[in-house]
Amino acid sequence: MSDSPGGKPRTAVLALHYQNDVLHADGRIRVGFASGDDARERVIAAAGALLAGARHAGLPIVHIRIAFRPDYADLVQNCPLFRGTAQAGAVQEGSWGAQFHAGLGPDDKRPNEYVVHHLRTSGFIGTPLELILSKLGARHLIVAGVATHSTVEMTVRHAVDLGYQVTVAADACAAAPHTLHSASLTNMRLLAGISTVEQALAEQGGPA
Repeated sequence: MSDSPGGKPRTAVLALHYQNDVLHADGRIRVGFASGDDARERVIAAAGALLAGARHAGLPIVHIRIAFRPDYADLVQNCPLFRGTAQAGAVQEGSWGAQFHAGLGPDDKRPNEYVVHHLRTSGFIGTPLELILSKLGARHLIVAGVATHSTVEMTVRHAVDLGYQVTVAADACAAAPHTLHSASLTNMRLLAGISTVEQALAEQGGPA
């Protein structure tokens, strides 16, 4: 069944790139935050609230991580974003930078949390994400992550084209500079609901 008992589409949470190289102050990637950006802790707190609230509400969570071989042989360097990733030596599989940021990784004790590894901007390309969501019966997705204008927007666009209803938890997203974050949210308003973590969870009957 694809609907919850209340008649609403069944919801899953997609948490994108909450990894050390992306979120930590010592991380190698500056797509989500400028160095020393004071927004970092606010976004980390919002991401933690989203995961905690989803767990309290019993929502499945798919943690989507990006990681490449140490030699980057599996990285297609067809765009500046990916070439920059390799040049920075970022998100190498097995490295500290590719690991989930403290407190924002999966809870291995929960049966409805999943980890998806991808190599492109959309969380759907070359991954079992659609198969997992189909198994869960999910038709509504709460999407959040870093960076807003890259993996979040690309995954949202892909999800909408596949027929999912999407809500973006904007305060658990970021891009540097902030103007890119704002512009991306404006773009996505044509495709998805733009919300806060608190609002998105409240609509599911869960806590903020």
